[in-house]
Amino acid sequence: MSQPVLICRPGERGETLADALRASKGWVESLDVMHLEALPEDATQRQVWLDIDQYHKIVVVSPFAAYCLSEALDRYWPQRPIGIDYYSVGRGTASILFDQLGVRVRIPPPQQGEDTSEALLSLASLRHLAHQRVLLVAGEGGRTLIADTLAARGATITRLAVYRRVYQPPSPAMQKRLATGAYRALIVTSGELLEYLAKWCGPAALNQPLIVSSHRLATLAGKLGFCDLKVASGATPAALVAALDRSCNP
Repeated sequence: MSQPVLICRPGERGETLADALRASKGWVESLDVMHLEALPEDATQRQVWLDIDQYHKIVVVSPFAAYCLSEALDRYWPQRPIGIDYYSVGRGTASILFDQLGVRVRIPPPQQGEDTSEALLSLASLRHLAHQRVLLVAGEGGRTLIADTLAARGATITRLAVYRRVYQPPSPAMQKRLATGAYRALIVTSGELLEYLAKWCGPAALNQPLIVSSHRLATLAGKLGFCDLKVASGATPAALVAALDRSCNP
């Protein structure tokens, strides 16, 4: 029997990715090592939602952050505030914001080749931000590149954490797969997840194909000891399936 493709994307987006992979590549298994949990609303969050019309730009860094933002605006702003420019790192996040809120979202230009923070920061409308108030909607922890760069460009930044990542060890069966490399390919789109999984990856796994969603992740993977790296053009299911195709048919 052929080996499975392993994925670690949580929730509905993980199911969507699994469905896309099964349609073309067959056997897919989820490592199920992380889930996302919305943070309870506190006074700080509530005040940001109430004052959201005072922001010039809102940057949303992930699909789950987009869901949290959409839910909050549904509660506090039945009539959407106007005059806000929305940005996201990836197309998946932008799609959620459009579907849930009906807003147009600026994303990295296609010629950049990847959906990354660095590509987003190349947009001309984010280069000069004096006297601009920018809300960054994200999870706990993570990179500070966007906030630091926009602040250096003159923006007044509010970074609002709306969810946390909750980790758990792989099941014994998945630990064995990672230890022995008993899988066709591993797909990872988060640096934090990649570092978490690396502790279970034995030498055989480090030589199995690893599909990542950016060159930044590929650099991290190389430092962690992974040898067979394929970089997708982004984190969408289509981009990841295409990268897996290239891995299978070099």
